[in-house]
Amino acid sequence: MSSKQEWWNEGLADVCTPFQVDLSCLVDGELDESAAARAMLHLEECDHCRHFFDDTRECLRLHLDAADPDRLIARISTLTGVNFSKQAEAIEHVHRLATIFYQLGKSYLLTAVDPDFRTRVFESPMPLESTQTLGRGFVDGVLHASGDDIAAPTAERGRLGDIDWRNARSLFNGRLKEIASPMDKARRLLDEAVRADPSHEEARLYLAFLAAHEGKSLKAAREYRDLFRTSISEQNRGHAAVQLGLLHDREGEHRKALACFRWVTISGLAKRDERFFFARFNIALEYALLGRDQESLSAFRLLLDIHPRRAAEVGQLILKSKSLQAAMDGLPGYGEALLTTCPELFHAPGTDSLDRRDGGDRADRADGRRSPPN
Repeated sequence: MSSKQEWWNEGLADVCTPFQVDLSCLVDGELDESAAARAMLHLEECDHCRHFFDDTRECLRLHLDAADPDRLIARISTLTGVNFSKQAEAIEHVHRLATIFYQLGKSYLLTAVDPDFRTRVFESPMPLESTQTLGRGFVDGVLHASGDDIAAPTAERGRLGDIDWRNARSLFNGRLKEIASPMDKARRLLDEAVRADPSHEEARLYLAFLAAHEGKSLKAAREYRDLFRTSISEQNRGHAAVQLGLLHDREGEHRKALACFRWVTISGLAKRDERFFFARFNIALEYALLGRDQESLSAFRLLLDIHPRRAAEVGQLILKSKSLQAAMDGLPGYGEALLTTCPELFHAPGTDSLDRRDGGDRADRADGRRSPPN
């Protein structure tokens, strides 16, 4: 017997060692009835084995608690006196409420800015009427489940997860109609979303987008930078980078804009999520605006090599981009080089008149704005 085994058996009677094997089986429910009876009698007389049995049973209970989330939450709640199940439920409800506010705010904002955005953002906005109905039903369900007792003190009624759910219900039930401007409704709803859940990344992105639309570029840039640093969602980091790039572009800071757009490609996000293909278009545009025609042409070629099915869409973006066409005017031979480098742009459906200079919205603005949050 090793010295370690001797230490483990120190103070045990000869009869204890086999009984401790039986006790381990007893804890696991693997001991027959007669052996279990003998083991229980021994426990009454032997302090060593009783401590061994208690420790073994406690280790098994901890193992089961760790393997089963419900048991673990119940165990922690028992030890701390905190009901973690209710806290988790409250967090889930609060996040869902914030998401409904966000979806409504997004719908009002995109309607106010440009109704066509409803078909060009990553995820189409939710219908206003049905989303408001959903919000009312959800809030009523939470209030009912939480025992919204009208007889209770006002400060205690309708609160779960530090949210005044009765106030939220009044917003869904008609107080929003008192606000005439869709833009003001959007601001109110997005503010409510962030107030309910400060970590709601999509709502924060749209608030920054609203600030940028109102000309509050510094405020929008601060929020986009913070979101880029802190967002858990890779897609939201991408949206923040693109929108920050667009702000730099509007200020004529094309090198900074290029760095933002290049993050989307260098990080691999543009390959993992094809919806970010437009980042490569914006890279080509910024190179052209910087007078770096060869890098611009290479960026267009790479865009089409990676996303060949987007040729027609890229062609339309080129047609609509006043800034790109202005850059082309300052780069002799750029148009002909583009035809040679990317001939499929000129043969894709709907792009047979690509050599026309018919203006339209800036392409970097049009496609970049399909990238505010989802």
